[in-house]
Amino acid sequence: MSKFKEVFVVDDDKVFHFIIKKLFTKNNIEINPSFYLNGLEAIENIKEKINQGISLPDLILLDINMPIMDGWQFLDEFRQTRKTKPDEKTVIYLVSSSDSQSDINKAKEYQDQIKDYFFKPMTLEDLQKIF
Repeated sequence: MSKFKEVFVVDDDKVFHFIIKKLFTKNNIEINPSFYLNGLEAIENIKEKINQGISLPDLILLDINMPIMDGWQFLDEFRQTRKTKPDEKTVIYLVSSSDSQSDINKAKEYQDQIKDYFFKPMTLEDLQKIF
């Protein structure tokens, strides 16, 4: 049984979506994650949940480089949006193919929001660290 009930995967790479589904199955994680191709889709869903009085997702796996709204923009918007639900805890992991030192350093600016930074491709061992 997972400690997470609702999981958002925010990534424009559909192959990554497929890999996450397979990793969940291999690890017997019985969660059906919601997939979003950019940060804007995810933040709009989160705002809708807030407006409807529904709980925020427990876990977000977030890519950095995406069209429309990237991971950094998502984190900035999420920081503002979650102020309306300060009691709820959402665990966020960055999952990116970027090994750029500037991205790694920038992630440190968001330590209040993100738990860790994983490099793609995500492995079963990475997933076990989360779950």
